[in-house]
Formats: sequence, structure tokens, C-alpha cells
Amino acid sequence: MNFYAEPHFRDVSRVRYLLNRAAFGGTPSELANLSRQPLRKVVRQLLNTNAAVTNLQVVEPEENVSKRRLKGMMRAGQLDRQVLKEQIRQNAERVRDLNLQWLDRMASGTGALREKMALFWHGHFACRTMGKNPLFMQQYANTLRQHALGRFGDLLMAVSQEPAMLQFLNNQQNRKNAPNENFAREVMELFTLGRGNYSEQDIKEAARAFTGWQFTPEGQFVFHERVHDEGEKTIFSKTGAFKGEDVIAMLLENSQTARFITRKIYRFFVNETEDTKRMDELAGLFYKSGYNIGELMEHILTADWFYDPKNVGAHIKSPVELLAGMRHTLGVTFDQPQPQIFVQRTLGQVLFYPPNVAGWPGGKNWIDSSSLLFRMQLPGYVLKAADVLVRPKEDGDVNTESLARKGGQNFRTTVNWTDFEASFAKTPEADLPDALAVTLLPFPLRPDQRTLIETQVKTAQTRSERVRTITTALMSLPEYQLT
Repeated sequence: MNFYAEPHFRDVSRVRYLLNRAAFGGTPSELANLSRQPLRKVVRQLLNTNAAVTNLQVVEPEENVSKRRLKGMMRAGQLDRQVLKEQIRQNAERVRDLNLQWLDRMASGTGALREKMALFWHGHFACRTMGKNPLFMQQYANTLRQHALGRFGDLLMAVSQEPAMLQFLNNQQNRKNAPNENFAREVMELFTLGRGNYSEQDIKEAARAFTGWQFTPEGQFVFHERVHDEGEKTIFSKTGAFKGEDVIAMLLENSQTARFITRKIYRFFVNETEDTKRMDELAGLFYKSGYNIGELMEHILTADWFYDPKNVGAHIKSPVELLAGMRHTLGVTFDQPQPQIFVQRTLGQVLFYPPNVAGWPGGKNWIDSSSLLFRMQLPGYVLKAADVLVRPKEDGDVNTESLARKGGQNFRTTVNWTDFEASFAKTPEADLPDALAVTLLPFPLRPDQRTLIETQVKTAQTRSERVRTITTALMSLPEYQLT
């Protein structure tokens, strides 16, 4: 029989594609159950935003002491250098814990589209932990997650007023008579309009409007009127005594913002090869809906063209998608935290440490000769709990290097093989490679791939051992890197 022509497996393939794009993959039982439901109903379940968002929590506000404050305490004689170093180390460790806690949420499958969308927004509103401040990054991450599927205007305002972002983009130094243009520039260039859709004069005047947007050491946004420039500004040909909120409103009034955001969402969730006509249609819907992110995503994920063969397998998994997806599909837990940081560093995507304000470039930039080899070896390391001989790339980033503590290369994992194998209990032996491939890969197995996998299966193996051998072999194929 033609295994892939069976209607049920066509449905499984479609749901697997949806869950890989809109979430972090699916377990075999999830794919089997959801493939029996209308696709629109599955998308509605993914979009269910009624469930309360449980905040990430690694530090209480009253426990948090920033690096800058710690150094001030040392200068005042309130603590010695050794205590200072230990406190800074603890702050960095809490940011690491925040990274892993968020990764746990992604891998859990709960609210998966919200977490996937928040990961997208983390790249769009790229922000690094400055001074290793875990509270600021915790608030920033929770803001992304809370607003991930809401209205873009609410998200834009909330992120723009996050202390982590104001600190990262130097707006604390933006004062009347001495404006700092960094924040205003990035809000226009990277967050809303895109390069070439504003003038340098717009930047200068908007920077004046954002004067006074500051924050307290406790992580609260404050508007300091005494350092705000109250004079008239001319921005986008409008003149008035504008404040930061007025600039945000002007950016949202401009339909170019809808086009810019829609383009980035399309490239992330659909295909890096752009379809201008389709993106313009989506941007129009997005603008008319008042920038409703959930509505835009529902339109994309239920459209027939989303499932077009040219889109299937066109997306390269980011390191975080790869790791979270592997964990979710097979119920993988790591006995120690460091290996997951090691994987992120080695593959070039550490949560809360984007390379710059533009975020991770993504797409084909994720792959080079060394990273592809490690990606293909990773399933073997994870599923066989092996020690890794690869070293992370030297990125010259002292912040991510400080995360690389001992134990990162010692993979000790627990895999929920029992649940995974149960889904294939009734699969005939001859169909096992194809059934597993439908669950794990975007394309049917080629004859040469099937031959390669069959050579790895030993006749003396038990059924359980064969499932594990085939699964590891399939996840080690280059196609597993695609969705």
C-alpha cells in the first residue's frame, strides 16, 4: 500500500505541520487525536486566550538588587568585593533560571501558541539583560507572554515602558536639552515602521517626546515631568506638545506599521520567500482589526495557502524551537540545567541574550557546517544521555560565556518512551519507519533514507529498542531541522 496516501496519515501530516509552526511540535497521541478534528477547531484551541497566563517567576521584587546598586553598596562600604561578586553571580544565575523556566513552559505544550508568539516577539522586541537584572527581564518576558495574542498597540506600549527596554535603549539618559535618540530610533526602525519610512527629523523630535520616560530601581515605569521636554515638536508633519504616548499613537495610525509587522510574522510563521500580494491582504486585515494579533494568526493558520506544499519544510527550526520541540515530542527532561544552556550557546540562540537590538537574523543564518553537524548529533546526545565533545562557539560575549558553567556537556536526561511507544503499539513492523517519520519529519522518507535507517536496526533488538533506534535515526536526519 502507499502508506502516505492513507487519509489518516495525510491528516496527521497536516496537524504535525500546524503544531510545528504554531507551537513546538506534537506528541504522537496529540497528533492522532487532533487529526480527527476539523482543522479550524484545532486552531481555535491553540488560540484559546481565556486561560490565565501563569507568570514566570525567579525573583521577588523585594529580593532584587541590580548590579549598579550592588557596586554602589560596595563603594559605600556596605559589602566587600567577594560578596559583590557572589551577588552578581546569583543575579546571572537567576536570569539563567528564567531562561530555563520559559523553556519548560514552551516544552510543556500548555498555551503553546502563546509561548511561540512570545518567542517571536522576543526576537522582534529584542532586549538583553543589562547589568544582569533578573527582575527587569522577568517583567519583560511576562509582558511579551501576556500580550502575545492581544492587540499590537497594547503590546507596543507595554514593552516600550518596560524598564528592561528603557534601560537597554538608553532612555533613562534621554532628558530635555540633552535628548538621546536611541530609543526613538529603534521604536520606529525595528518595532513599527521599518527603515526608510521616517525622517531623521522625525527621530530627533520623537526623542524629545520620549524624554521623561524612566524607571525606578524597583522595576516601575515612571514619567518624570521635570526632565520632559514640554516644547512643541513636529513629527510626521504634525505639530504639538507631544509626549511619548502621542508618538506611539501616531505610529499605530500609520498603516505602514501593519505592513511591517505582518511581513515579519509571515516570514516567521509561513515562508521567508515573500508573497507581496498575500502580505498586503493580511496587513489590511490586521490594520482594520485594530492590530488584533490573535485574529491575524487565526486567518493565517486556517488559510488553505498556509498548507501549500511550497511552505512545508521551508522553515528552519531555531535552536530554541529545536530544543523545546524535542523535549515536548518525547517528554524529555534534563536532570541538570546546564546542558540546555550549552545547546543554546552552541547553536547561537540564548534566551534573553539576543546578539543586538535587531534580534536573531534567523532563517538560513541558523545553519553553518559546524552547527548543522551538532544539530544532527543532538538527538543522539539527548536520547542516549551522552557526554558531548563539541565546544560552544566563541561569540566574544562575556555575558553568555558566564553562563557556561561546568556540567554543560554532560547530558543526563529522562525520556518518556512509554507514552511515545504506546502510540505505535499496533503499527505493523514493516510500517514502523514510515509511521514514525509522519510524526517527526515534514517529508515522506526517501528510499535511500529508509535503507539507511533499516541498516541501524538490529534483528536481535526488542520492539521497544527498534522504536527508539528508528526515532533517534529519523531525528538525526537533516529534514528534522525543518518544519
